[in-house]
Amino acid sequence: MKEFFTQRIKRGLVRRLNNFKIARMAQLVTRNSPPPSGAPVIFFKASTGIDDLSWNSGFHLLVSWGFRLQGIPVVYFACNSGMSHCVLGTNRDHAQKEPPCKSCVYQSKTLYTGTQVDMETGTHVNWFNYQKDTQLATAIQNLSMQDLMTFEWQNIPLGPLCLPGLRWILRIHHLEDDENTCYLLREYILSAWNVAQKFDALLDQTQPRAVLVFNGQFFPEATARHMALKRGIRVITHEVGFQPATAFFTEGEATASPIPLPNDFEMNDEQNAKLDAYLAKRFQGDFTMAGIKFWADMKGLDESFLKKAAGFKQIVPVFTNVIFDTSQPHANTVFEDMFDWLDLVLEEIRLHPETLFVIRAHPDELRVRKASRETVAGWAKARRVTDLPNVVFVSPQETLSSYELILKSKFVMVYNSTIGLEASIMGAAVLCAGKARFTQYPTVFFPQTIENVRRKMKQFLAADTIDVPLEFKHNARRFLYYQLFKTSLPFGEFLEPSVRATQTRLKSFELDELMKSESVKAIKDGVLEGRDFLLGE
Repeated sequence: MKEFFTQRIKRGLVRRLNNFKIARMAQLVTRNSPPPSGAPVIFFKASTGIDDLSWNSGFHLLVSWGFRLQGIPVVYFACNSGMSHCVLGTNRDHAQKEPPCKSCVYQSKTLYTGTQVDMETGTHVNWFNYQKDTQLATAIQNLSMQDLMTFEWQNIPLGPLCLPGLRWILRIHHLEDDENTCYLLREYILSAWNVAQKFDALLDQTQPRAVLVFNGQFFPEATARHMALKRGIRVITHEVGFQPATAFFTEGEATASPIPLPNDFEMNDEQNAKLDAYLAKRFQGDFTMAGIKFWADMKGLDESFLKKAAGFKQIVPVFTNVIFDTSQPHANTVFEDMFDWLDLVLEEIRLHPETLFVIRAHPDELRVRKASRETVAGWAKARRVTDLPNVVFVSPQETLSSYELILKSKFVMVYNSTIGLEASIMGAAVLCAGKARFTQYPTVFFPQTIENVRRKMKQFLAADTIDVPLEFKHNARRFLYYQLFKTSLPFGEFLEPSVRATQTRLKSFELDELMKSESVKAIKDGVLEGRDFLLGE
């Protein structure tokens, strides 16, 4: 308990010092920005933090400063208690509890310190508040969960726009048709409609050349993106990148990671060595995901596992994902969801007692403050999977080396996990069941129907050997290199981890350094000239 309060006090102090630094830099940006010219770029902020500087909020701020310092007009569209309930402000245990607007608005106003409010200057903040539409409220008041999920209003698919955020904050995929869940979805729909109206008015007012939003999955940003695209306005989404302190920007959907890999791109010796150095660390567990280091002490396959495995003809690992993750709406193209796929896998497990299946739960399932409420462990327990003699279940906390497991496997099954890409690089046959960022290129086996997934699984289990096309490993290496070293735009010169690694704080730097940043230049060229958001070598 003492440690908890010590950390809380430290975090509060760091936040105040960081906000002081942000406010001082914001004032410098305002004083040193030249007169803007041209159509503005809208920076939308509603879901990138509540009471601290998140990494995406940091990217949002730095890029907007870089634009303003180069005379590009910026319009901030920011929430000022603009939703009855928002995603980050939702209390899962007390659905009707009001969101912490006071703290959130205070943080946002700190970010925009000194920003002009006069439209004629080109740069200003447009704060939106909440106005409940009583007609809409009446229309949805008695709808079931299924009807709310598909609800449209004035040709805007408000229900579908709200689903990813609701699933994310509730940490589940299969939503309950109960009053609390319906209440949240109704409030999200009402709030999304408010965003749609306010943002549409801003589009009329500013006629922007582009709109920048956080990943585009949570309903405020998803709604803004929808409204802009209806008008033919370009929308750029961003997420944390695939390296520490990096950002990923795209004109597509950031959570789908539509990485543009040129057909003629071939890696040279230096690039191959760079990738190999990264993989060597990765295979030892020395990596982070969104600021979190999960496997500080990765261990090899122990003697008891090897003894059990020796009694089977072959080993097949099954790597799962977090069911509520914002990548999942993109992944669910063949199966309804990951558990639907696991049910099919379980059918084959029962039919193949000669094969040892190792089902590995994703380490992010039980992350502190982000633990899933619909887990692979729960699925396994409900179906008595561990009662089967040919199954080993690996929990999220276990640090067993997935890479040693791959080396001993007949083939690998994944839904849309990144380890499928790495397994291809290791030369393994990978059977993928969900659309992943890497399945847009020939890197894995990815059947396009449920029946073909089943057929390929049976074929692989029965085969003496599996022929893996050479292009899979070749393309996987090319893709991973591009993902890590071309699309991951570094901001480590300006941002560093805070008390919580999932939050960041501003470093000390000169404005000239920001203006000369290769990352800011790549984003500027992408926004203004339609180029890919890529880093030069």
